[in-house]
Amino acid sequence: MLKLLGARQLGTRDRADVQAVLEADPVASCMVAARVEDLGVEPRAINGELWSRGGPTESLCFSGANLVPLLGGVNDLRAFADRACRVPRMCSSLVGRAELTMPLWEMLEADWGPAREVRADQPLLALSGPPTIDPDALVRPVRMEELDAYLVAAIAMFIEEVGVDPRTSDGGRGYRRRVAGLIGSGRAWARFDAGTVVFKAEVGSLSSQVGQIQGVWVHPRYRGQGLGAGGTAAVAAAVVRTGRVASLYVNSYNHAARKTYERIGFTQVGTFATVLLD
Repeated sequence: MLKLLGARQLGTRDRADVQAVLEADPVASCMVAARVEDLGVEPRAINGELWSRGGPTESLCFSGANLVPLLGGVNDLRAFADRACRVPRMCSSLVGRAELTMPLWEMLEADWGPAREVRADQPLLALSGPPTIDPDALVRPVRMEELDAYLVAAIAMFIEEVGVDPRTSDGGRGYRRRVAGLIGSGRAWARFDAGTVVFKAEVGSLSSQVGQIQGVWVHPRYRGQGLGAGGTAAVAAAVVRTGRVASLYVNSYNHAARKTYERIGFTQVGTFATVLLD
């Protein structure tokens, strides 16, 4: 791999510049901004590292459970790829703006091997005002005593969407903690029918400017009844009421979901890509 001015790990003195970059692109950077705003930039606090080549206002990448390129040109991406290849791989996916993520993956693939799946075209959507359809009034925040019922739906969604069982590595303990944390923070939403989750979604990342909705799922027996539209509208409306922009990204080939989000009032503000790794 071509040797360039290397990417360095950022520290506390870089926090103001990092935040300025994240605030300049709030929808695309929500996943990282939510961590930095709450926890700063120290690796142990954010469970990852922030890298830059030349300074965060010129280039920026987050390396943790996900590898997220945020800013930079082709030489910056090469420096990020070089640093990522010099240590054991931490991430299970690459995700971010497609114009950064796909070139970075092309630089990494020879070292890391083929991806399990590449989703190169994922419209990034945003909603800054009230939904244009009525939210489902039965969709509400999940209560902690409903964790077990909600977890059944969350696991089913994960397997359907990602293609792997989130319980594989540790029997599900880590995923259960993750889901419990979302419930405890009021960011897991669902509609129940006789104790069964028939619609679910989460605000997976919440920065000061944006709430990113993820894990939208309708129970297979209840599909085709409009629950996805009304439920997503309810979650988006809750985000917007806090003064934030509601956002999500969707696979380009999922035409039904794209039409649903358009009905709700979401508009495309960019394109994401996700590379899923084994």
